[in-house]
Amino acid sequence: MRGEVTCSVRIWQSPRVKAGGRYPLGPGAIHVTSIREIELADITPGLARRSGFQGVVDLLKVAKHGPGQNVYLVEFEYKAG
Repeated sequence: MRGEVTCSVRIWQSPRVKAGGRYPLGPGAIHVTSIREIELADITPGLARRSGFQGVVDLLKVAKHGPGQNVYLVEFEYKAG
């Protein structure tokens, strides 16, 4: 909510959010500005930090949801109330 995390990497079968979507969080909402498919090799230490993790390994431990194989980069911003 402080704006420190501006993206998320997720490994899904198919996208679970859409660009322009609004998803409640606390007193406001996350607004997805873009979503695109990327390769595992595109996940850099810098991208991991932007996603709120110390490194790539930490990010990958939580990025996979279910049996998915597709890697998505979700960019977003938080808007209060």
